[in-house]
Amino acid sequence: MAALLKSGWSKPSTILFAAEIPTNQKAFAFALAQAKEFGSDLILFHVYDTLAVAASEASAVRYYDYAEAAQDEKQHLEPLARAVREAGLRCEVVVRPGLPADEILAFAHERQIDRIVMGTHSPGPIGKLLVGSVAEAVLRTANVPVYIVGPEVIDGSYRNFATRTILCAVSLHEASTVVAAYAAELAAQHGARLVLQHIIRPQEREEFLAGRSLDEVEADMLALVPTRLQGQVPIQSIVVPGDPTEELLYQSHAQQADIIVLGAQGASAFAAITRHGVVYKILAHAYCPVITLSPVVLAESGSRSENLRPAEAYLAGVF
Repeated sequence: MAALLKSGWSKPSTILFAAEIPTNQKAFAFALAQAKEFGSDLILFHVYDTLAVAASEASAVRYYDYAEAAQDEKQHLEPLARAVREAGLRCEVVVRPGLPADEILAFAHERQIDRIVMGTHSPGPIGKLLVGSVAEAVLRTANVPVYIVGPEVIDGSYRNFATRTILCAVSLHEASTVVAAYAAELAAQHGARLVLQHIIRPQEREEFLAGRSLDEVEADMLALVPTRLQGQVPIQSIVVPGDPTEELLYQSHAQQADIIVLGAQGASAFAAITRHGVVYKILAHAYCPVITLSPVVLAESGSRSENLRPAEAYLAGVF
């Protein structure tokens, strides 16, 4: 199956930055760097909480002006907009009331957005094992790739935000054809090398290999990359048994990955509720940004896997 990828997904002409107040400056720096690299328009999109406004209205002496509230929110984003315009890029500031995830997803459907960039943090007493619910909802159902800057991501300014190595989690299942093709397109755009990694759970090793060696499986993985890109992009394939989270994080360090690409495709209800699934742990602990492809993106790109369930999220082919 040939993946049907939109060109803007790997070379975005319009990027939406999901802005918080106060701003996640590290995430904004990555968004601005991408806009500079591709000459993209950058939309600063912020959603303010109507419940908070209602509380202010109830306690205030005067009538609360919702339009004025939106204008106040825009003023907080003006320094960011100024930085974008000073870089010679077009910038638009959009402020809406409502629930952040819902409004981000709705806007992405209304406008021609090629990529969503957002930061995430680790709320709650469990700390790093948690990923914000807004990021979770967006990465599961967005119709474009979502670029997430987690709490442990190292500031990219020290290396000028260069992308030299892309680590992509795959399997030999159909959805991974889309994931690998997208990662290869990214590598071609950045002039980066591509590392394809498949992790076999130890208890599934014998069944998965079915008499093949790891070297043979690694050779088969190269076929996931479109033929036209195989000569353009340096590709390395790695197959290892082990724990998916540990092995992906280990390899991201060993390979000095600048981006991790994951397919977000189905998970157990327990993982979704507790955020103990692989995708959540990678986002919480990775030292580099993570790009996720939702079931919507996978389906639009031609994947017909019966496992694509927008209500849940995990790594394509990992578990």
